[in-house]
Amino acid sequence: MTNSYGNQDGGSNASETNAIVFAWKRLLSRIRTLDVVVVKKVSNAGGVTAVGTVSVQVLTNQMSGNRTPVSHGVIANIPYFRLQGGANAVILDPQVGDLGMCGFCSRDISAVKASKAAANPGSYRMFDWADGLYFGGFLNGVPTQYVQFSTGGISLVSPTQVTIQAPTVAVTGNLTVSGSTTGTGNGTFQGTNVHTHVHSGVTTGGSNTGAPV
Repeated sequence: MTNSYGNQDGGSNASETNAIVFAWKRLLSRIRTLDVVVVKKVSNAGGVTAVGTVSVQVLTNQMSGNRTPVSHGVIANIPYFRLQGGANAVILDPQVGDLGMCGFCSRDISAVKASKAAANPGSYRMFDWADGLYFGGFLNGVPTQYVQFSTGGISLVSPTQVTIQAPTVAVTGNLTVSGSTTGTGNGTFQGTNVHTHVHSGVTTGGSNTGAPV
Protein backbone atom coordinates (compact mmCIF):
# COMPACT_ATOMS: atom_id res chain seq x y z
CA MET A 1 0.00 0.00 0.00
CA THR A 2 1.34 3.38 -0.98
CA ASN A 3 1.41 5.96 1.78
CA SER A 4 -0.36 9.24 1.03
CA TYR A 5 0.38 12.55 2.66
CA GLY A 6 -1.40 15.85 3.05
CA ASN A 7 -2.20 18.66 5.40
CA GLN A 8 -5.11 16.85 6.96
CA ASP A 9 -4.76 14.48 9.87
CA GLY A 10 -7.02 11.87 11.37
CA GLY A 11 -9.05 14.42 13.29
CA SER A 12 -9.52 17.03 10.56
CA ASN A 13 -12.96 15.73 9.59
CA ALA A 14 -13.90 14.23 12.95
CA SER A 15 -16.44 16.99 13.56
CA GLU A 16 -17.82 20.10 11.97
CA THR A 17 -15.70 22.21 14.31
CA ASN A 18 -12.52 20.35 13.32
CA ALA A 19 -13.34 20.84 9.66
CA ILE A 20 -13.83 24.59 10.15
CA VAL A 21 -10.57 24.83 12.13
CA PHE A 22 -8.75 22.99 9.35
CA ALA A 23 -10.18 25.35 6.71
CA TRP A 24 -9.12 28.40 8.74
CA LYS A 25 -5.62 27.01 9.22
CA ARG A 26 -5.30 26.52 5.48
CA LEU A 27 -6.39 30.11 4.86
CA LEU A 28 -4.03 31.48 7.52
CA SER A 29 -1.13 29.56 5.98
CA ARG A 30 -1.46 31.73 2.89
CA ILE A 31 -0.97 34.99 4.81
CA ARG A 32 2.53 36.41 4.43
CA THR A 33 3.89 38.16 7.53
CA LEU A 34 7.67 38.19 8.07
CA ASP A 35 10.41 35.95 6.70
CA VAL A 36 14.19 35.68 6.79
CA VAL A 37 15.60 36.27 3.31
CA VAL A 38 18.92 36.42 1.48
CA VAL A 39 19.73 39.24 -0.96
CA LYS A 40 20.27 38.04 -4.52
CA LYS A 41 20.50 41.36 -6.39
CA VAL A 42 20.81 45.06 -5.47
CA SER A 43 19.98 48.07 -7.63
CA ASN A 44 22.43 50.43 -5.85
CA ALA A 45 26.11 50.09 -4.92
CA GLY A 46 26.78 52.69 -2.26
CA GLY A 47 26.45 55.80 -4.43
CA VAL A 48 24.67 59.01 -3.49
CA THR A 49 21.34 58.01 -5.02
CA ALA A 50 17.73 57.54 -4.01
CA VAL A 51 16.79 54.41 -2.09
CA GLY A 52 16.74 51.40 -4.39
CA THR A 53 15.42 47.85 -4.46
CA VAL A 54 16.64 44.32 -3.91
CA SER A 55 15.77 40.87 -5.17
CA VAL A 56 15.49 38.39 -2.32
CA GLN A 57 14.85 34.72 -1.70
CA VAL A 58 12.99 33.41 1.36
CA LEU A 59 15.26 30.99 3.24
CA THR A 60 12.65 28.87 5.03
CA ASN A 61 11.69 26.25 2.48
CA GLN A 62 8.13 25.40 1.58
CA MET A 63 6.96 21.83 2.22
CA SER A 64 4.81 19.78 -0.11
CA GLY A 65 2.04 17.50 1.09
CA ASN A 66 4.43 14.50 1.14
CA ARG A 67 6.99 16.46 3.20
CA THR A 68 9.32 17.25 0.29
CA PRO A 69 11.14 20.60 0.70
CA VAL A 70 10.57 23.11 -2.08
CA SER A 71 12.81 26.18 -2.25
CA HIS A 72 11.34 29.59 -2.94
CA GLY A 73 11.87 31.56 -6.10
CA VAL A 74 13.50 34.99 -6.18
CA ILE A 75 11.23 37.97 -5.41
CA ALA A 76 12.25 41.07 -7.37
CA ASN A 77 11.71 44.81 -6.92
CA ILE A 78 11.57 44.87 -3.11
CA PRO A 79 12.27 48.35 -1.61
CA TYR A 80 14.89 48.27 1.13
CA PHE A 81 15.17 50.34 4.30
CA ARG A 82 17.55 53.31 4.61
CA LEU A 83 17.98 55.40 7.76
CA GLN A 84 16.94 58.78 6.34
CA GLY A 85 15.17 61.95 7.43
CA GLY A 86 14.60 64.57 4.73
CA ALA A 87 17.88 65.10 2.87
CA ASN A 88 19.91 63.55 5.73
CA ALA A 89 20.79 59.88 5.44
CA VAL A 90 23.17 57.07 6.28
CA ILE A 91 23.96 55.44 2.93
CA LEU A 92 24.51 51.75 3.58
CA ASP A 93 23.11 49.80 0.65
CA PRO A 94 22.56 46.04 0.98
CA GLN A 95 24.97 43.67 -0.71
CA VAL A 96 24.43 40.32 -2.41
CA GLY A 97 24.54 37.58 0.22
CA ASP A 98 23.23 39.73 3.08
CA LEU A 99 20.65 38.15 5.35
CA GLY A 100 17.73 40.24 6.46
CA MET A 101 14.02 40.37 7.12
CA CYS A 102 11.24 40.89 4.61
CA GLY A 103 7.88 42.14 5.82
CA PHE A 104 4.89 41.71 3.52
CA CYS A 105 2.18 44.36 3.33
CA SER A 106 -1.49 43.49 3.63
CA ARG A 107 -2.39 45.09 0.26
CA ASP A 108 -0.86 45.62 -3.18
CA ILE A 109 1.68 48.48 -2.83
CA SER A 110 2.78 48.64 -6.48
CA ALA A 111 0.99 51.97 -7.13
CA VAL A 112 2.51 53.53 -4.00
CA LYS A 113 5.99 52.33 -5.06
CA ALA A 114 5.52 53.92 -8.47
CA SER A 115 4.10 57.27 -7.30
CA LYS A 116 5.71 57.55 -3.83
CA ALA A 117 2.40 59.06 -2.72
CA ALA A 118 -1.06 57.96 -1.57
CA ALA A 119 -2.63 55.61 -4.09
CA ASN A 120 -5.25 52.89 -4.40
CA PRO A 121 -4.10 49.26 -4.22
CA GLY A 122 -2.75 48.12 -7.57
CA SER A 123 -4.87 44.97 -7.46
CA TYR A 124 -7.03 42.89 -5.10
CA ARG A 125 -4.15 40.70 -3.89
CA MET A 126 -3.53 40.50 -0.14
CA PHE A 127 -0.49 39.46 1.94
CA ASP A 128 1.42 38.65 -1.24
CA TRP A 129 5.14 37.90 -1.67
CA ALA A 130 5.37 40.72 -4.22
CA ASP A 131 4.45 43.39 -1.65
CA GLY A 132 7.54 43.01 0.52
CA LEU A 133 9.82 45.53 2.22
CA TYR A 134 13.41 44.56 3.11
CA PHE A 135 15.12 45.33 6.42
CA GLY A 136 18.76 44.23 6.52
CA GLY A 137 21.22 43.23 9.18
CA PHE A 138 20.00 39.90 10.63
CA LEU A 139 22.25 36.85 11.11
CA ASN A 140 25.19 38.42 9.27
CA GLY A 141 28.90 37.93 10.00
CA VAL A 142 31.66 40.07 11.56
CA PRO A 143 32.10 43.48 9.86
CA THR A 144 35.49 44.89 8.86
CA GLN A 145 34.28 48.48 8.35
CA TYR A 146 32.02 49.94 11.01
CA VAL A 147 30.97 52.60 13.49
CA GLN A 148 31.06 51.10 16.98
CA PHE A 149 29.29 52.52 20.03
CA SER A 150 30.47 51.07 23.35
CA THR A 151 31.04 52.08 26.96
CA GLY A 152 34.61 52.99 25.97
CA GLY A 153 33.48 55.54 23.39
CA ILE A 154 32.81 55.67 19.65
CA SER A 155 35.11 53.98 17.12
CA LEU A 156 35.11 54.69 13.38
CA VAL A 157 37.03 51.93 11.60
CA SER A 158 37.82 51.55 7.89
CA PRO A 159 40.42 49.27 6.24
CA THR A 160 40.89 51.78 3.43
CA GLN A 161 40.01 55.44 3.94
CA VAL A 162 37.76 57.82 5.86
CA THR A 163 36.73 60.97 3.98
CA ILE A 164 35.13 64.01 5.63
CA GLN A 165 33.82 66.72 3.32
CA ALA A 166 32.33 69.97 4.66
CA PRO A 167 32.96 73.73 4.37
CA THR A 168 33.99 73.71 8.04
CA VAL A 169 34.99 70.85 10.32
CA ALA A 170 34.93 71.71 14.04
CA VAL A 171 36.73 69.59 16.63
CA THR A 172 36.22 70.37 20.32
CA GLY A 173 38.68 68.74 22.69
CA ASN A 174 42.20 67.37 22.50
CA LEU A 175 43.19 65.83 19.16
CA THR A 176 45.66 62.94 19.06
CA VAL A 177 47.08 61.77 15.72
CA SER A 178 48.94 58.48 15.36
CA GLY A 179 50.82 58.33 12.07
CA SER A 180 51.78 60.91 9.49
CA THR A 181 49.52 63.73 8.38
CA THR A 182 49.26 65.50 5.04
CA GLY A 183 47.49 68.80 4.46
CA THR A 184 47.01 71.49 1.85
CA GLY A 185 46.29 75.17 2.42
CA ASN A 186 47.16 77.23 5.48
CA GLY A 187 47.04 76.06 9.07
CA THR A 188 46.47 78.36 12.04
CA PHE A 189 46.96 77.33 15.67
CA GLN A 190 46.21 79.70 18.56
CA GLY A 191 46.16 82.59 16.09
CA THR A 192 49.52 81.76 14.48
CA ASN A 193 49.75 80.69 10.85
CA VAL A 194 52.22 77.81 10.66
CA HIS A 195 53.18 78.61 7.04
CA THR A 196 53.73 82.36 7.11
CA HIS A 197 54.63 83.28 10.70
CA VAL A 198 58.06 84.77 11.50
CA HIS A 199 60.29 84.71 14.60
CA SER A 200 61.70 87.90 16.07
CA GLY A 201 65.23 88.31 17.47
CA VAL A 202 66.84 86.23 14.73
CA THR A 203 69.86 87.39 12.68
CA THR A 204 69.55 86.44 9.06
CA GLY A 205 72.26 84.29 7.49
CA GLY A 206 72.94 81.16 5.54
CA SER A 207 72.24 78.64 8.35
CA ASN A 208 68.99 76.79 9.03
CA THR A 209 67.14 77.01 12.29
CA GLY A 210 67.31 74.18 14.79
CA ALA A 211 64.70 71.52 15.23
CA PRO A 212 61.44 72.50 16.99
CA VAL A 213 61.55 72.41 20.78
